[in-house]
Amino acid sequence: MKRFKKNFLWGAATSAYQVEGAWNEDGKGLSVQDVLAPPNDTICDFKVASDHYHRWKEDVALMAEMGLKAYRFSISWSRIFPNGDDEKPNEKGLQFYDQLINELLKYKIEPIVTLYHFDLPFALQERGGWLNRDMIDIFDRYARTCYAAYGDRVKYWITINEQNNLIMHAIRFGTLKKEEASYKNRYEMNHIMCLAQAKATKSCREMIPNAKVGLALSYRTAYPASCKPEDVLAAENYRAMRNWLYLDLAYRGEYNPIAWAYLEAHDATPTILEGDMDMLKSAKPNFIGINYYRSTTWTACHENEKFVEGTINLKGRKGESIYQADPGWFKETRNPYLDVTDWDWAIDPIGLRLALREVYDRYRLPIMITENGLGAYDSLVNGKVEDDYRIEYLRKHIHACLQAVNDGVDLIGYCVWSAIDLVSVNNGFSKRYGLIYVNRDEHDLKDLKRIPKKSFYWYRDVIQSNGSNL
Repeated sequence: MKRFKKNFLWGAATSAYQVEGAWNEDGKGLSVQDVLAPPNDTICDFKVASDHYHRWKEDVALMAEMGLKAYRFSISWSRIFPNGDDEKPNEKGLQFYDQLINELLKYKIEPIVTLYHFDLPFALQERGGWLNRDMIDIFDRYARTCYAAYGDRVKYWITINEQNNLIMHAIRFGTLKKEEASYKNRYEMNHIMCLAQAKATKSCREMIPNAKVGLALSYRTAYPASCKPEDVLAAENYRAMRNWLYLDLAYRGEYNPIAWAYLEAHDATPTILEGDMDMLKSAKPNFIGINYYRSTTWTACHENEKFVEGTINLKGRKGESIYQADPGWFKETRNPYLDVTDWDWAIDPIGLRLALREVYDRYRLPIMITENGLGAYDSLVNGKVEDDYRIEYLRKHIHACLQAVNDGVDLIGYCVWSAIDLVSVNNGFSKRYGLIYVNRDEHDLKDLKRIPKKSFYWYRDVIQSNGSNL
C-alpha cells in the first residue's frame, strides 16, 4: 500500500468559544455563543470552557509532547473586533493569537486558522446577522485584518466552519431566532455567507499568494436504506442538500441543480444580485476541509407524510434522537449494519473513505480532514483515562484515510477533534472528545488539570510512525 506523505499534517483541533473561556476579558466583546442559553440547565455554558486562554502555553507544550505536526484552532472574531466592525481592532486580542502562533511555531507545529467557527459577534447579530448583506464587507475586513497580522506565519486558512450546520440548524447554532428561521431566511443567509466567504478567499489569495485557503464542511455520507429506487433517490436528494449545495457554491461558483430544485419547492430561493455569481466563480479556494463524524441512511418520504424537523440527542442515551423527514424528498432511518455512539451517531469508518473519494472525484483539490473524533463519557480512575474505545475509533478512521489515499485521493492532513477536552456544542462537558483530559465537570471547575489520556500516547506513536503503526 501507499503510505501517507512525508509532510502529512498530523494534527488536532479546537474552536475558540469551546476551549478558551475568558469570555469577557481583555476587551473581548460578546459573541452569539456567550449569550445563547444551553439546551438545558444540566449543561454548562462556554464562559470558562477549558480555560485555554490562560493555559495556552501548557496546552501547546502538551501538543508538542504528543508530537503534533499541526494544530487547527479558530480566532474569536469578537476578541479582534468586540462589536464585529469596530474602527480599530482590539490589540490584546491580536496579541493573544500572535503569541499562540509563535509558540506553535517554536515547536514546529503548523497553525491552521479558522476565521469563523460559530461565534459571530453578538453586536452584528443584533444588526441582522448573516441576513444583512453588509456582512460581506464586514467579514472580509475582519479576514484581511487577520491575514495582515498573521499571514507571514500562517499558511493554512479556513474561512467558515460547517456553514451547512449554521444554515440547516440555525436555531441550535444561534444564527437565527426561532421566529426568523424560515427556509427562505436560512437560504438567503446562506447565499450572503457564501459571498462573504468568496470575498475573504479572494483577499487571502491576494494578500498571501502562497497560502492554502478553503472552508470546512460537516460532511455526511448518505446511504439509501435499500436498493429500492425511491430510497436511492432520497439519499441523492439529501446528499445534494447537505453537501453539494455548499461545496458547489464554494468550489464551482454555482448552485447545485438538485439543491436549487429543493429551494424552489420550499419557496426558499435566495435573492441573487448582479455580480453575485461572478464573485462566487472567481473566488477559487485551493483546498477542502472535511469534518467527518458519521454517515446517515435515508428512505423515501412520500408527499402525504408529516414533516419532522429532527432533533439531536441531548441526553447521551442511545435511541433518543428524532429523525428528520421532508415529504417528497427524504426521511432518515437507522442503519442496522452500524453501531452508534451514546448520542446515536453511526460509527462508520468506511463512510469516511467514501466521503473522501466522493469529494476528491468531484473537485480534484487537496483535502484535509479538519475534524474527526469520538465523543464519549470518559472516566478518570486513579489519575488515568483508559479510552480504548476512542483509540479503536481513531484507528479505524485513520486506516480508512490510508485506504482513500490508495484510492487516489490527495489527502494532506488529519486533525483529531479534539486536542483537549472542551465544551461540546450541544452536550456540554459530559461528552468528551479530547486526547487530553481536563479535570472539570459541567458545573464544578475543580482544578482544570490537564491529564493525557491513553489515546494521547497512542496518537503520539501514530504520528512518529507517519501512520504506519496503528
